[in-house]
Amino acid sequence: MVPTRARVLVIDDEKLIRWSVGERLTRTGFEVVTLESAEQGLEHLAEHRPEVALFDVRLPGMDGVALLGRALAIHPDLVVVMMSAHSSIDVAVQAMKDGALDFLVKPFPLNQLDVAVERALAVSVSRRQLTQSSSEPRDERHGAMVGASRAFKVMVGTLDKLVASQATVLILGESGSGKEFVARNIHYRSARALKPFLQINCAAMPEHLLESELFGHERGAFTDAHARKEGLFEAADGGTVLLDEIGDLPLAGQAKLLRLLEERRFRRVGGSGEIAVDVRVLAATNVNLEERVKDGRFRADLFFRLNVIRVEVPPLRERREDVGLMSSHFMARVSHDLGRPPPRGIAGGAMEALQAYAWPGNVRELRNVIERALILHPGIDELRPEHLPAEITRHREAGAPVPSEGGAQLSLQDTERKLIVEALEKTLGNQTRAAKLLGISRDTMRYRMHKHGLDS
Repeated sequence: MVPTRARVLVIDDEKLIRWSVGERLTRTGFEVVTLESAEQGLEHLAEHRPEVALFDVRLPGMDGVALLGRALAIHPDLVVVMMSAHSSIDVAVQAMKDGALDFLVKPFPLNQLDVAVERALAVSVSRRQLTQSSSEPRDERHGAMVGASRAFKVMVGTLDKLVASQATVLILGESGSGKEFVARNIHYRSARALKPFLQINCAAMPEHLLESELFGHERGAFTDAHARKEGLFEAADGGTVLLDEIGDLPLAGQAKLLRLLEERRFRRVGGSGEIAVDVRVLAATNVNLEERVKDGRFRADLFFRLNVIRVEVPPLRERREDVGLMSSHFMARVSHDLGRPPPRGIAGGAMEALQAYAWPGNVRELRNVIERALILHPGIDELRPEHLPAEITRHREAGAPVPSEGGAQLSLQDTERKLIVEALEKTLGNQTRAAKLLGISRDTMRYRMHKHGLDS
């Protein structure tokens, strides 16, 4: 059952697909927004928070995989389903490792669309419950660290030494390895725990807005500055700010950040007055900042100022013995927030598959796999291989088509033919006017008519 007007964002550069998918989901009860480019999608996500998004892999300009990363940086709990042609299945599978929940292979039956979106919505509801349940400052999501491997213990030993420190910390690690979790652990074990913990992803924010987000602006500082705005550092006074993907901070913002670190003062954009703040800065990145310094893309003086203490978060493939502990931890948490008893354990075959897998998406990917298994298989007594994705168990080829349910179903290809026929009927067979009505070129219209046997 779809909650009242759950929101779905659909991004595809083909008007026919946007129309057919949007029409289907709207009839099902969703509030649907359809857009044709990644850039439009990012603008929409800056203002809105849909429950589910469907991204085409092949888009003009920024592609769907790049859009996935930017979208998850803006809304980490967004549930994304990728849409791809057969030729880009490998890309779609990689996108799942990067945080997408699932993918649909075009042309897909519309009943598969229904199933994929229903599953995505279930995961979205679960994630929001998890987020809402973690609002208390000293929740275990902030304080508890799960692991027993040597690499994990080395990292925890470094964090233990930071409890009484107020020093700037540079957190290094691959995407999905848990850098934000480490930052929260540092904050909530410090003397600043009762003050704000605020964060921003420097790669996700457009350059012309980033400086305003960090330092605020005065009324009239630029065209849309209709009122004074308090920036992130001002709002976090007394607490901690995490600058994620610090390597993507523009040079102008780097200069202002360096001054803030050295003098604990800054100016709002368009302002002349000095504002003093007491903020601890944590910076995180998955890129080599030393290389960016050599390339002239990152200030050497800022790098040395940030690199007071360095914490390296190991990738999950270097701490395979922790996979079982973390899987059990995620099973307990997800089951609790779903209001269900957790599975009693993990079957031997499933554990072997989990520990043998390389986890390119790191802890984030493991969490998604466990969450997906418990939502799609409610009431299981233990986690078994059949509950895991194909790329982990290797029991079947990734990207194998999903059998249709209930016999033949209307596909996107059928819908496309129907739309072309209707457009030709409305325009009395005028192909130029029909193409314009559908938002495609005359050449594309001829090709699609030929494909569907309508040109005879």
